[in-house]
Amino acid sequence: MLQTERAEGAEMIIYPDIELRKGRLVNLVRNRIDSPLIYDLDPVKVAHDLAAQGAEWLHVVDLDAVFNDGDNSALIKEIIRTSNCPVQVGGAIRSIEKVHSWMEAGAGRVVIATAAVKYPHLVKAAATAYPDSVVVSVDARGGHVVIEGWTETTTFTPIEFARQFANVGLAAIIYTDIDRDEDHPESTMAHVTELAGTVRTPIIASGVVKTLDDISTLSYLPNIAGVITSRALFGGAFTFREANAIATAQHLPTAPFV
Repeated sequence: MLQTERAEGAEMIIYPDIELRKGRLVNLVRNRIDSPLIYDLDPVKVAHDLAAQGAEWLHVVDLDAVFNDGDNSALIKEIIRTSNCPVQVGGAIRSIEKVHSWMEAGAGRVVIATAAVKYPHLVKAAATAYPDSVVVSVDARGGHVVIEGWTETTTFTPIEFARQFANVGLAAIIYTDIDRDEDHPESTMAHVTELAGTVRTPIIASGVVKTLDDISTLSYLPNIAGVITSRALFGGAFTFREANAIATAQHLPTAPFV
């Protein structure tokens, strides 16, 4: 049965974000490919270690493919083959042939981003071919969806955009709040909360987690099925085990005093 919302007391999934640039584990600040944060860690070993620590999913993004500057396909396929953990693959998946290729390579899910805006029929075709294995990524700034590496602003609000895929059978929607990711002074979790409360597709929050308290807050919100973390995790703000312990704690209703 397709999961449509996180039930009361259900666990939230931590998705470690393994972003790859020229074979290295990195993180983009303000989505700038020219000056990434580079972590002195072997991506394959990181994937193995996270799986050993209990990761349910790995979120792996080929940044070179996104920016049309080569690809890390061989490395991602090695992670898929050897990590013993389902892998959610993103990065320039813009055709049904690319979807087929990654699913045949053993990916657990594929993530469609800019192409979901430009070619919504691709999302529907992919989700029909691979039910519950397609994720749409929505990046938003100032209340509107942005595409092409955050360089183009569309007329869609995230809710308007997400609603068109309501009955497609997506595994999830990744929502990146760019304002919060970039530490905008007025940014809050209101946008991801509103989206999660409006659509039935499970939401994976991205760009909003900076501390363990953020994970705790998200874990109490309905329909937040997971969180993606990279900079806070690999930058040492917390460990995977610490984050996972909070995410998997079941928040059951408190019995009333009698």
